[in-house]
Amino acid sequence: MRRHLWPLGLAVLFYNPSFAQTIDAAHSGTVEPSRVSAMRDAAPAAALTLKIALERAFDANPVLSAAQRELDAIEATIIQAQVRPNPEIAAYIEDTRKATRSTTLQLNQPIELGGKRSARIGAAERARDAAAAELAAKRAEVRAGVVVAFYDVLVAQERLRLAQASVELAQRASSAAARRVTAGKVSPVEETRARVAEAGVRVELAIATSELATARKQLVSTWGDLSPNFARAEGELTALPPLPDLAELNARLAASPNLLRARIEVERRLALTEVERSRRVPDLTVSLGARRNEELGLNQAILGVSIPIPVFNRNQGNLLEALHRTDKARDELSAAGVRLSNEMTLAYERLSSARQEAGMLQQEILPGAQSAYDAATKGFELGKFNFLDVLDAQRTSFQAQSQYLRALAEAHRSAAVIQHILGEASPSSTLAPAATQP
Repeated sequence: MRRHLWPLGLAVLFYNPSFAQTIDAAHSGTVEPSRVSAMRDAAPAAALTLKIALERAFDANPVLSAAQRELDAIEATIIQAQVRPNPEIAAYIEDTRKATRSTTLQLNQPIELGGKRSARIGAAERARDAAAAELAAKRAEVRAGVVVAFYDVLVAQERLRLAQASVELAQRASSAAARRVTAGKVSPVEETRARVAEAGVRVELAIATSELATARKQLVSTWGDLSPNFARAEGELTALPPLPDLAELNARLAASPNLLRARIEVERRLALTEVERSRRVPDLTVSLGARRNEELGLNQAILGVSIPIPVFNRNQGNLLEALHRTDKARDELSAAGVRLSNEMTLAYERLSSARQEAGMLQQEILPGAQSAYDAATKGFELGKFNFLDVLDAQRTSFQAQSQYLRALAEAHRSAAVIQHILGEASPSSTLAPAATQP
């Protein structure tokens, strides 16, 4: 895109003598080389790249921190699921008279039957797997949000530069119209039109400035900051993401964290069903103790076994609930597969359409619009065209540039959506922007 803006940049330099003098002074040696080197080295240090933005988000995003803490908490539930029931000690005193008193000390140990402990551990492990899949999905979501926000900043920066260059050109057109009015070659209406057009471009500049500020705040919010702490974003906006084969993307979809999370939820519900089924088997309690009978003067050993009789409560309600929730999890897995496949197809089509649009704009429309505007401006200054031709050419060029930026933004946004669906949280994804043009 920069090569299409070079005529605008030359115009800005031509009508900014102080900046040109600074550059000339740097080349001629009147400015200290150390100062020039410091100015050149300061810009990259203040720039924010996509890699740095992703590192900041992965390190400080509160959503990721919360998901990690949830995983740590569920790890503790596995420890708790592994413990066995505690023994209990009981003491009984029969009769308050010392001569006929009986004192009993008893130790009771519950013993779990029906595989309760192993079922409980399995359910806790499946919950841990679900939390790990949730963390992976959150990382992919955060990465997609950072990528979208980063390229929104790049687009906003380009749009601001385009608006600034358009203001410079509008000022040139207004000055040229004023000179022709003064010379009596055109009506004062031409100057009024030029001033109105310049005011419209200044409105576009104000909008572009506001959009850039909003995009910068949105980007830093991905790592929890309230205000931008970088000077500018630096990246290859015109390097469009590649377009993989749709069948390949659908094949990779099966391993995405979103589907994995739904699949693990089915397994977790099956494990919880086993927990409820194991609870249908009553636990056994073994008792061991001693009794002192003061009336007889004897010490007696006590051995006992107790087990509930599952006549009324067989845990039938909880088991039925667990079975129904397992069926629900299977339905949600099927729905998630269909939903993600549809979202993948839509994002793929948007990416393909945006790539085609950007390619046509770059190769055919932008050069023609810029050439028409340059010719109309030069012809107006020479008195060959009226100002309406200049305004129309300027409007066409500006709209083409804006449309190109929108196409670039849509391409990167669609690629980020695909990465989110696939659950790829690595900066070196196969959908990362390529260095080649479409």
